[in-house]
Amino acid sequence: ERIAVNMGGTPPPTEAPGGIAGTGISALVQISAHQQSQRDAPAPPPETWGAYAKKGQESTGVIAMVDLLIRDLEKEMTEAATEEKNAQASYERMTSESAEKRSADSKLLAEKGATKADT
Repeated sequence: ERIAVNMGGTPPPTEAPGGIAGTGISALVQISAHQQSQRDAPAPPPETWGAYAKKGQESTGVIAMVDLLIRDLEKEMTEAATEEKNAQASYERMTSESAEKRSADSKLLAEKGATKADT
């Protein structure tokens, strides 16, 4: 064949690939012989760990821990609210004392200024 092509001839025709995507399969068909017989009953399921049983004490330990966390959080929130209330009262007391001191200082300064003016 190569010699014929080199001498100016044409190569012999090649066969076209057959089937789907050159695989040789011409059609997709389902054959009942390849399927498992539907008349046979399926195999029983494999053995498992047994019937469901509640955990009991193991789950109550987790629930108790969550309850403890909730109580701790509520206690901390109460303490924070009390501290905030006390801090607010202290701040208000300090601002009122500061206002009184400023007014007393301004009166004293006015008196000193008046004394200087007289002398």
